[in-house]
Formats: sequence, C-alpha cells, structure tokens
Amino acid sequence: MLLKNHAVPYMLISTFSMSLTGLVLKKLTEMMGIELLTFLRFFMPALLLFAIVGVSKLPLPPRSVLKPIIIRGLCIAACQLCFIASLNTLTLVESSVLFGTGPLFIAVLEKLIFKVKIKTETKFGLVATFAGVLMLAGDVSGIQFRPELLIGLGAGLFNAGSQVSLFRASKREVKASVLNSWTFLIAAVSVLPLAFIFGLSDLDTQILLEPQNNAFVWVCLLGLSVTVVGNQILRSKAYKLVESSSQLAPLIFTNLLFTMMWQVLFFDESFSKHQIVGITLIIFAALMNTFAVKLFKYFSHIKASHV
Repeated sequence: MLLKNHAVPYMLISTFSMSLTGLVLKKLTEMMGIELLTFLRFFMPALLLFAIVGVSKLPLPPRSVLKPIIIRGLCIAACQLCFIASLNTLTLVESSVLFGTGPLFIAVLEKLIFKVKIKTETKFGLVATFAGVLMLAGDVSGIQFRPELLIGLGAGLFNAGSQVSLFRASKREVKASVLNSWTFLIAAVSVLPLAFIFGLSDLDTQILLEPQNNAFVWVCLLGLSVTVVGNQILRSKAYKLVESSSQLAPLIFTNLLFTMMWQVLFFDESFSKHQIVGITLIIFAALMNTFAVKLFKYFSHIKASHV
C-alpha cells in the first residue's frame, strides 16, 4: 500500500514537467513550423533516452511490448500534431479544454477495449474534474463550435490512447527509459514524411542549417527534451504502482493548474470567479480520487469499533 502512495507524487511531478513542456511549445510555435517542431519534439528526447539506455547498458525491449510501443508511438505523434496545430488555430483556453478531455477517453477506452470496471471514485473524479476544466474556461458559452475544434478534440482522444498503451506496457518488465526511447523514435519517424509532403519553410531550413544563428531555438528545444523525458519516465513509474490507468486520470488535469501558474507568472493574467471555482474543483476531485478509499475504510473502521 505504501508503494502505491508513491504513484501520486510521481504523477504530480510528471504533470509539472508537462506544463513546462506546454510553455516551451507555445513559444516554439511562434518560431518554427508544426512539422519540424513535432519531429524534433520527439527525435531529440529519443536521442537523450537512447544515451541513458546506452550508458546504463539496458537490454532491448521484449517482443511482448512491441505492439503497445508501436501503438503508443503512433498515438503520441497524432496527439502532438493535433495539439500543436490547435495552438495555432484555436485560443489557448479552447486548446487546453479539448486536450483536457484525454482522461475521460482513458476510462472509456479501458471500458470498451479491456472491459475494465470504472470505480465509483474514479467516475466522480472524472466528472468533477471535467466540470472544473470547463469552469477554467470562464465564459464557456463563448466557445463556439468550429471544425477546428475537432483537431483539439483529436489531441485528447489520441492522448488517451497513448496513456492506455503506456499503462499496458509499463506493467511489463521493461525500464521506462527503454520503453520511451523506442516510443519517441517511432513517433519521430511517423511524422517525418509530413516534412517531405508539406516541405520546410525558409525559416525552418535556416534553423537546421545555421544552428549557431538560432541558439535560442535550440536551447528551447533542449529544455523541451529534458521536460519531456522527465514527464514520461515519472509517468511510467506512476503507472507501475496502480491497478488501472484511470485511477490516475484525474491527476492529469493538474497540468492545467501548473499551466495557469505559468500564465500568472509570465503573462500577468488574473482569474475570474468561474476559474477559481474550476481550480478548486480540480484539486478536490484529484484529492478525493486518491484518498477516498482510505477515508471510507478509516471511517468504517471507526464505526465498527464503536459497535
């Protein structure tokens, strides 16, 4: 039971790293094209992870995890393409809300594919957390349906597929660095054809051919790689300690809390009453999903001792 408690801090540090990733990505979308950014967003972390694997002399992943690795690689590639594209076509609020639907899709996918029973506290956490996400949008009525919204929703769907496959692969005897190095390599290779189909802009070509004149871009990409690697390794550790990936699903929403913090620090934005209520709902749902069972057992024990 003590080991399972460690899944919560692992997941929280993971979502903190994810928020940093989003912050850097937002800046990089202003400096380079979607195709090149998506490719480097996976290729550079893959190189970093393969370096870790090489130094540690870790073995190749077993055949039993090849299928989840391939599925996850394709899912995260599609997820990031949708998310980065949504940052260019939608507002930050709309992109965050739609990407935040991922945990809802996780529970649905596990139910449909693996027949996993969704626990009561998880259902409550998902509903309350998604309500909090909508509240974070402030005036939800201002979000009007447009075809571009499907792109953002696609990010949430593919993110769920990535998390479910990661959970299945994490249960096997394979190190997180090995698992994610091959996953990122597959993701990078899968988006590479887009660069040939759509071509690179003059600015993207300059970034590649003249790195010394684009030092800030490469520093951002290096920082992005570190946050991505930290996020994935810690998340793999968290998934090893729980029975179902949907148990940790509400904690994924804490990424939004950290993102709001970055917005306050760097963009001096204030929050409305709706957004404050949304933040409170997310924190409450995450805590209840984590500690509800223990609280029920504790009060049941007290009640039984007084009988």
